[in-house]
Formats: sequence, structure tokens, C-alpha cells
Amino acid sequence: MDIKKLVSSIKAEKPNVKSVYFVGCGASQADLYPAKYFLEGNAKELRVSIHTANEFVYATPAGCNKNAIVITCSLGGTTPETVAASKLAMDKGATVIALTHSGTSALAKTCHHLVVFGWEPNYSDKFDKMNKALIIAVEILNQYEGYADYEEMISGTTAIYGIIDEAVKSVVPQAQKFAKSYKDDEVIYLMSSGATLDVAYSFSICLLMEMQWKNSGSFNDGEFFHGPFEITDKNVPFILLMNEGRTRPMDSRALDFLNRFDAKVTVVDAKDYGLSSLVSSKVVEYLSPMVIGAVLRVYAEQLAIARNHPLTKRRYMWKLEY
Repeated sequence: MDIKKLVSSIKAEKPNVKSVYFVGCGASQADLYPAKYFLEGNAKELRVSIHTANEFVYATPAGCNKNAIVITCSLGGTTPETVAASKLAMDKGATVIALTHSGTSALAKTCHHLVVFGWEPNYSDKFDKMNKALIIAVEILNQYEGYADYEEMISGTTAIYGIIDEAVKSVVPQAQKFAKSYKDDEVIYLMSSGATLDVAYSFSICLLMEMQWKNSGSFNDGEFFHGPFEITDKNVPFILLMNEGRTRPMDSRALDFLNRFDAKVTVVDAKDYGLSSLVSSKVVEYLSPMVIGAVLRVYAEQLAIARNHPLTKRRYMWKLEY
């Protein structure tokens, strides 16, 4: 699917779109966050928000109507709450774009426009979902309002696949060191800011809590100093995700504090992986989440090996009704 043509067809039919809603669950919702962050931060007229699918169904925004675009996302396309949200949005007259890996899934059949993303076999494929969502947001902004850095952004979204696959080649030794150091900790906290905020959230709730049964929590680096920093201690483990772009000073401030009190901290820094050498500084912050997320995936895989706890192991998910 040519996303530029897709958005162009929507605009031809609906030139007066006022709202854009991003809807999903768990990791799929988190993968929509950079697109939401980009569009919300650059749109002057469009209203933009992100929702967990079940809440979107129970507490539907009033602006979900014929003047709205709703972007729903589910990896396998079978998440019941997301399928229900898609159907509801269609019933209310909104234009629904569904993102899924399965072109024959329930979600694929409950939308106006379908975008199928990759998932295997490379690390970069696992971030095709996030990247395609971002491209949709870029096209919506450019076609409805105009976007001065459009060419730089499209170039970046093309280059990001190679950047990711190169980045993960070098990180196994660091990931193994992390796994050895953190495997016995009872809780691990994640911190970040900007477009990468929900990469921290997703790693916390999905890769640690869901896939490793390890207690975790995540918070914005800016909010760290308004409560959470009181838990800082040399025995408390943190993972800090550092962006390239405007919110990096927030990441740096948080790191300075953690180091000041000798906290147990692992840093994953987008600047370590050559992103800015291939992506314009004007847009690099919106692509940082994909590089950081891919590196973190290697960290999770090594943690699973060190703990003899495969990432596919579950107690409840897919095993009982809930």
C-alpha cells in the first residue's frame, strides 16, 4: 500500500478532517506513540490523541465522527478490543486505517484502508509497524496542513531500516553484560522522554512484566523529579533511554541525578548508533525510538537467556479467558 496515495484518497473524500485518533493495546499502542507525538507536536489545526482500545470503546471521544481519521493497530489483527474500536469508529462515520501484520485478520476486515507491516525476519522488520504509523502521520500533516521538513522525514523513514540492522550487530556484548547484572533484580525501572517515552513503557509492561514476569514501571524523565526520584539508591536498577533531539537535556538531567547517587543504571543512547549521520537533525528525534527499541530488543533476548525464561513463556495470556 502506497501510504501517500492512501492519505491522498482520504483527503479527496474528506477535505475537512479535524481529528486524528491513534488506537491500540499494549505494544501496538506504544508503537503508535511516535506518530502521535510527531503529529501532535507539528499540527496547528488537527486535534490528535492516543487511546487504549477498550477505553476508546467505553469512553469514545466526541470528535470521533465523519471528520475524524482513526488509526488502529494490532500485530496479529485479532486483538478483540482493537477490532471493536475499529468497528465503532466506522459506525460513527470516521475513516479507519488499520495497521496489522496479517492481511486476512479480523482487523484487516474491519477498516476502510489496510496497511500491512513486516515482522520477520530482521530486527528492522519488527519496527516496520512503528515506522509505517509514523509515515501515515507525516502524510496526514503534509497533505492537510503542509510540513516544511517533509522530504527530510521521508528520507529518514527510508534510511531507518538499515540503521537499525547495523545498530543491533554491535550490542550483544553490552546486552549480555546487562542481562548478567540485572537478571536477579526484583524490579527494573524504565525512563525516557519525547518520542521515545512509550518505548520505555512498552519494554516495561510487555518485555519485562509480560514476557519475563519481572516487576517494572516507567516514567517520563521530566516527571522523575516530581516524585519518583525519591527511590534512587545504589541498589535500585534503572534503564535510561536517551534521545537525539529536543528532549535530550531532560534525559541528561535524569542521568546526572542517577549517577550522583550511584544508582544502578544502564543507558541506551540513540547517539551511539550513527542515526544523525544519515538522518537530518530536523527530524532525528522522531526516529530515535526505532533504533533504541531495536537495541532494547536485544537486551530483552539476552535477559531471557540469562534467566532461562523464554520471551514466549506465559501464565495467563492465550491460556484462559480474561
